[in-house]
Amino acid sequence: MRTKLFLSTLIIAVITLTLSMLAVNFVFKQQFSDYLTQANEATLEQLPSRLSALYQTKGTWDSTSLNEVSHALPMGTVVTLTDPTGKLIATLSNTMEDMMHGNAEMGMMGMSSNSTTSWKTKKYTVSGPLGTIATAEVRYPATAQILNPQDVRFQSTVFRSLLFAGGLALLFGIILSFFTSRQLVAPLRRLTQAANRIGHGHLDERVSVRSKDEVRLLANAFNAMADNLNRQETLRKQFTADIAHELRTPLTSIKSYIEAFQDGVLPANQENLASIHEEINRLVDLSSDLKDLNVAEIGGLQLKLEPVDIRHLLEKIMRSLLPLIQEKELTLTWNAPEESVTTSGDEHLLTRLFYNLMHNAYRYSNLGGQITVALTSTPTSAEIKISNTGIGISEEDLPLIFERFYRADKSRTRETGGTGIGLALVRQIIDLHQGTITVQSKVEHETVFIVQLPRKKK
Repeated sequence: MRTKLFLSTLIIAVITLTLSMLAVNFVFKQQFSDYLTQANEATLEQLPSRLSALYQTKGTWDSTSLNEVSHALPMGTVVTLTDPTGKLIATLSNTMEDMMHGNAEMGMMGMSSNSTTSWKTKKYTVSGPLGTIATAEVRYPATAQILNPQDVRFQSTVFRSLLFAGGLALLFGIILSFFTSRQLVAPLRRLTQAANRIGHGHLDERVSVRSKDEVRLLANAFNAMADNLNRQETLRKQFTADIAHELRTPLTSIKSYIEAFQDGVLPANQENLASIHEEINRLVDLSSDLKDLNVAEIGGLQLKLEPVDIRHLLEKIMRSLLPLIQEKELTLTWNAPEESVTTSGDEHLLTRLFYNLMHNAYRYSNLGGQITVALTSTPTSAEIKISNTGIGISEEDLPLIFERFYRADKSRTRETGGTGIGLALVRQIIDLHQGTITVQSKVEHETVFIVQLPRKKK
């Protein structure tokens, strides 16, 4: 990539410099030609006074003096000098052949008839003390040709200077392209190496970029991705340990009961069988949560939309949890409007959603604490607040509690050590219902979950 970037930058620089030099050279030639044309016309404007002075000095038209005037004419100019009666006095010219061969003869020479040069004609009156002494008809190129050796040398010098400046600019462009391509490609190479290391399991790999451009944004996105992968890997390991613990605890309990039944230590009565049944229910709930989360994450959960009475659904869940709430001596407060609050949704999934939230409120409440469930309704949505007094959630944990496998409480006790699946499933169900969920909490004080569900789905 570095070679491609270097070559592309170099090609652009060469093309730009070439076009710039051609343009400057063309403009210079045009402007220089215009300058010479104006200078030639200024010289021709002085021709009548020179001819008049020559005639008055010699008293006649001296051929030697006229020859000197010819050499002073602009290149390619032909002057036909006649007396007042129209008789030809002399033809003065300064052609290319005259300049090259030193031909001093007067007359029109070297101007071929098939020349493509455009011409201008002017007529001047040469005056003397007694009036008009001659008429000079001037024919000269409309655009001055750069034929004078001094002009050609000047033009060549300018062109060589232009080539030299272009060469320096090209050399500078090559050096700049080399270092620029190196500067741009270096962080991309580091990103590639870091990506390869992450691909081999080194999730602690990070990339540092000092620039403040798009490459730094890419590096920041890469580092954020690596952080997320590292966090997910940590959560996965934590989840594996949690699942092993959650499976081992009820299985060990069931195994102990069965061995006690076999050894005759415990009777297989209703109370002991109920304990085994409770542990089996724990395993079934765990398996169901895992299945539902997996189906939700792959987009396999399908809503069976129907009118759902949220007020009735919440009351049913609270009745099912009432024995646990009373056992923990919690105070349950229920605030809801008198009329039913109906929304369109999947009753089974909504039951799972609010059961998880209320069960968490029960689980993380202090002994003798309080749980408050409030339902309010607007024409477009239903809002449910579930709050509890208890251990709370720290600020650093709040943004992460809906991540799968994440647990704010790192303990693995059966009372508080959840698997980190419940709230992840809650978020999936909320998203399917096009709703929102937010949480507010103060450590060792109170936690509030706020759910908003639209009355109608888009």
